[in-house]
Amino acid sequence: MRFSPRGRVMALALATTSLIAATAHAADAWPNHVIKFVVPFTAGGANDLVARAGAEAVSKRIGQPVVIENRPGAGGIVGADYVAKSKPDGYTFLVGAVGTVTNGLIRSKMPYAPDDLVPVGLIAVSPSVIVASPSVPVNNVKELIEYSKKQGGVPFATAGSGSTPHFVEEMLKEKGAVLTVVPYKSGSESITAVIGNQVVATSEASIVVLPQIKAGKLKALGATWDKRMPAAPNVATTAEQGLPEVRIGHWAGIFAPKGTDPAIIKKLNAELSAGMQSPDIRERLIQNGIEPAGGSVESFVAFIKSERERLGRIAKNANMSAD
Repeated sequence: MRFSPRGRVMALALATTSLIAATAHAADAWPNHVIKFVVPFTAGGANDLVARAGAEAVSKRIGQPVVIENRPGAGGIVGADYVAKSKPDGYTFLVGAVGTVTNGLIRSKMPYAPDDLVPVGLIAVSPSVIVASPSVPVNNVKELIEYSKKQGGVPFATAGSGSTPHFVEEMLKEKGAVLTVVPYKSGSESITAVIGNQVVATSEASIVVLPQIKAGKLKALGATWDKRMPAAPNVATTAEQGLPEVRIGHWAGIFAPKGTDPAIIKKLNAELSAGMQSPDIRERLIQNGIEPAGGSVESFVAFIKSERERLGRIAKNANMSAD
């Protein structure tokens, strides 16, 4: 069948209208069954706790179950790769962390491309708290830097190459600290090493260290995010101590496989942002030193871009590598 020029325009307009209507209908129909949040770490850690809070918040809003599936391995790469290669149907998402940004900065080979994971929304952020053994004669971050110089270097524990504590260690070195990296397999092992005086200091997520600080087993030297934690109001931020560049958060955010309907991404973002403001979830996270976030898709995209540029510079200057 042949169309006149006017007929072709009308047919194209009708097809475009039908496509828009179909896309809107797909978003309206979403979700109609269980959604999966993939956590690329083991159960019980900071990322897992925040993921479960986010899943609960979203589930209550959308009226469908949101289940957590833990797929740990390779610093978060195993779980991220699984989601990146999942069907982009709006039912499988990644709860990513700093490694979602940094893994590609410190590894020469990655099983997926950065744009294979699309930012959806920021769930929450907690600072990385720099801690030392109570026996170490320092009380803040500047004193730790000076102490490390006088000692000719001190051991600083990390949770492995490219981990958040590793970035904190490199930020401190840029400020003059003389530190020797002692890599452990996890943050909990690093904390045990500090408590046992095997290393002088480390930096870990608030939820990991606050119980030990309150028990007197660790000494808090500074928190590495924008403001003090209501759960530990006496712990000054690094910015307050004149070290604003020593800044990093243990954040958790949702990512979708590339190709996921933008309308679904926008809808999930809206439900997440609203759900994270519920009083019970806010109280539960804040008491662990975690600040519920939310915000638009665009603000999360901008945050990821900024972190990739900022941490990329540090990784390059320090020749950080996980290969």
